Amino acid sequence: MYPAVVNTLFGKGLCPTSQSELREFEEHFWKYDEDFEYASQMPECFLRHPAGCDINTQGSSPGGGCTLLQHLLDNLQGKHLAPSYGLLMLWASQANAVPIAFWTLVFILSDPSVYKKIMEDLTSVFGSAGKDEIEVSEEDLKNLPYIKWCALEAIRLRSPGAITKKVIKPIRIQSFTIPAGDMLMLSPYWLHRNPKYFPDPEMFKPDRWKEANLEKNAFLDGFVAFGGGKHQCPGRWFAIMEIQLFIVLFLYKYQFVLLDAVPKEVKDLCLRIAQVGKDLKDHRVQPQPSHPTPTLTALR
Repeated sequence: MYPAVVNTLFGKGLCPTSQSELREFEEHFWKYDEDFEYASQMPECFLRHPAGCDINTQGSSPGGGCTLLQHLLDNLQGKHLAPSYGLLMLWASQANAVPIAFWTLVFILSDPSVYKKIMEDLTSVFGSAGKDEIEVSEEDLKNLPYIKWCALEAIRLRSPGAITKKVIKPIRIQSFTIPAGDMLMLSPYWLHRNPKYFPDPEMFKPDRWKEANLEKNAFLDGFVAFGGGKHQCPGRWFAIMEIQLFIVLFLYKYQFVLLDAVPKEVKDLCLRIAQVGKDLKDHRVQPQPSHPTPTLTALR
């Protein structure tokens, strides 16, 4: 996913894609990650020789038009911030799309009926699976809506992190007034498990997305993975297309088998952490430094 996306957004040659360049990239990344708070001072390392490259030349797409990076730079007020915005765009295009593509594959393979339907859809569009190369057009993706539904359902179940907003003006909600300057946090994880909007919320059910008006860029009510209102993630449809295209190519060319069952989420731990936080706030319990800190292991 990485080479295709960075070449599309940045133009060929601007971001590392070869093995040697990626090794150098990794070295810079670890140095960058160790001092993340100084991010704005060192993102130049993520662009290939930025001082010596002509962004107007390398920022062009194969078809002769401008890349998204070039459009960004053309409208940027502070040109010195270009590397920081470039790094932000690189992170935004990869950080969530890659793990969601993984979970989409996992959920599809964990349900034989879903997997069978997808393979039937792929065969109807491209013929028998297993060809060395295929070209996937926008029209092809429109004829494969079920894969898009699978991606959206995986996003619903595995939305990472939280969404924060700063209060600009005091807001009154029921009997509470939230003052300006406070930060509000939204949890997609819990909202996406509200049975009012998503019946059987823990189940992977791609067909629920049949009710969404995706042709008019509208999600299901209660779906907030990309934020809400007019300030939703501007790259949301690119990300969904990216995941959909990845799934098409992978499942068409290769046959997969899950080695392990989909792991169950540790809900009790989440609830316990929330309760401990409430107890600490209410001074009902005190932290115990002598107790070992719980460790969360990454799921495969």
